[in-house]
Amino acid sequence: MRRPLVTGTVAIAAATILLTGSGAVSGSAIATSPQEPRATDVHRVRIQDEFDSLGPEVRSLKLDSGRTAHYIDEGPRDGKPVLYIGGTGTSARAAHMTDFLRSTRESLGLRLISVERNGFGDTEFDKGLGKADFVKDALQVLDRIGVRKVGVIAISGGGPYAAELASLAPDRVQSLHLAAALPPYGAKPSYCSMSDEELGASLEKQIADPRIWWALPEDSPTKRVPGFADTAYEDGARTYNQRGQKADPGPQVHEQKLYCERPGPDLSKLTAPVILYSGKKDTTVPPSTVGTWKEHLPGDPAVRGYADSGHDVQYRHWDQILVDLAGYPDRTVVCHRGHSAMPPARIADPLVEKGRATLGSCAWQKSGQKSG
Repeated sequence: MRRPLVTGTVAIAAATILLTGSGAVSGSAIATSPQEPRATDVHRVRIQDEFDSLGPEVRSLKLDSGRTAHYIDEGPRDGKPVLYIGGTGTSARAAHMTDFLRSTRESLGLRLISVERNGFGDTEFDKGLGKADFVKDALQVLDRIGVRKVGVIAISGGGPYAAELASLAPDRVQSLHLAAALPPYGAKPSYCSMSDEELGASLEKQIADPRIWWALPEDSPTKRVPGFADTAYEDGARTYNQRGQKADPGPQVHEQKLYCERPGPDLSKLTAPVILYSGKKDTTVPPSTVGTWKEHLPGDPAVRGYADSGHDVQYRHWDQILVDLAGYPDRTVVCHRGHSAMPPARIADPLVEKGRATLGSCAWQKSGQKSG
């Protein structure tokens, strides 16, 4: 039977019932009681038995040196361990910015570990520490959680730390992945001639406001990821304010001055496979740095260059990096006929060249359609 329309004073009464919870209305209105939800609605409701994750938990560990290390450890205990070394100005929780592909990471059985660097986030600042100290701390964390060998992924300013690790403990590196990673070789950055005070003053505004620090270009693929910018801003706030340091530029200045150290470490004993990822539009760590890395890395490292990316290549092609970290560098992540897949490169690459497939998960295409 078709339900009659509610009009006039009856409509007002019904609205009053919904807003006040009253079961009766005076005057000419008809008293009604709230309707029970339909059985089909109830059956669709699922009250979960476990909590959903709000992102990685930052844990603490007292080191032999007396310092306290802060780190995350996400994924199956028996999964393939990956040490994530984030860019400069990031906390241990920066790996959370890659959780837009968490399902892929979990399906590949990867265990994601990140150790916070000197002066950022929860970690106290000690001006006397260098890159080698970070390596010692990270290795001790890995020892304590029962991890021997790791795949290493370094992003941007994490490059010099990854090089230090590969030099000091090459036997602990299962594979090395450098995504838009700054090399500690070649010409020094231009700011190296500045005093600590001058460099601190130049960084003051962007450190105080994470929206400036994380101001990616308007055409950045990260704009397609729901919540990416806010997650980046939150990590920026954590990095520079977590301990009440109120955006003190000291740790940032110290780290950037470490990037000025030359010569970089000797990598000749590294036997693990290496993959370099570069965005051809990158002006922060330009494609020319790939050649700089290759001059100092043993063997013939693989290179993945992407015309669609700048300094955000590590996010736009995080799906491929995950597959490489999992031990499938001979496969290429593509979107083909509306579905994401990782076929062998000999099959995927011709499809991409002919325009019948695109690189990366289909999520990039779908999100682009929505935002367009």
